[in-house]
Amino acid sequence: MARPISTSEVVFIPKGGVGEIISYLANRNFNLSKIDKYALSFIGSPQSGWINMQSTHLSRIDFLYKLTKAKAALQEITLIPGETTIIFLNQIASELKLDAKKLNAEYNALAPLPDGFLVPNTYKIPIGISERHLAYYLVNSSKKAQSELSNKIFGEYNEKKWYKILTIASVIQKEAANNDEMPLVASVVYNRLDKGMRLQMDGTLNYGIYSHDVITAERIRSDMSEFNTYLNDGLPPTPICTVSINAIKAAINPAKTEFLYFVRDKKTKKHKFSKTLIEHNENVSQQR
Repeated sequence: MARPISTSEVVFIPKGGVGEIISYLANRNFNLSKIDKYALSFIGSPQSGWINMQSTHLSRIDFLYKLTKAKAALQEITLIPGETTIIFLNQIASELKLDAKKLNAEYNALAPLPDGFLVPNTYKIPIGISERHLAYYLVNSSKKAQSELSNKIFGEYNEKKWYKILTIASVIQKEAANNDEMPLVASVVYNRLDKGMRLQMDGTLNYGIYSHDVITAERIRSDMSEFNTYLNDGLPPTPICTVSINAIKAAINPAKTEFLYFVRDKKTKKHKFSKTLIEHNENVSQQR
């Protein structure tokens, strides 16, 4: 029992019996063995969730003891649909006093997509967690949620197919004024793609650090990225933001319409949809 344990300051412990927990930790490079199972059983019942170890080097007995007593303090941070990953990670870093650059780098090394993969949710983050462990927690919890949702809808998790749905859903998320509009916006996306028209949607330029920018004519002309759907054919290369279940549903089941255009009504804050450019131009002129 004299061998020391190297650990992160906070450790996640799943629900389960003592043997399962020891195996879980051993599989994650904690230097534990079957003997520790019996020692932990003698000390007490391990807690589930995040445990605050308070140190990165502990005696074996102190490590096992903390598994039963040292619940970590948690901070709730909410990721809303439509927000971009970099803005969210920078917010977390600021609130938890982490290195934002390092957190973003750790996330990008683990995540299958640069954006749109994290699931909107209120995350309970343990104070003291490292950038690497936080990135691992966010990515893996979202992988599980994305897989479960895809399996629920399609009976399978085809990553290529699902990522395309997330990309379409992210465009819908950025463009729709409310949930009711989402199937209509989805219909415009599909109708324009089917006709070989460029999407020409401002929301695709609200990617990354530009999440809250007002899109101007100058920005449309100057942004040479693949996200500029005024200059590029088809969809953006990846999702542009996190998406709600309503946006995903709209991407899968768009409304059946002939709409090709929409413009926001300044009075109602909703969109006016139209089938022809003439109708669209009339709607636009009414907003001046």
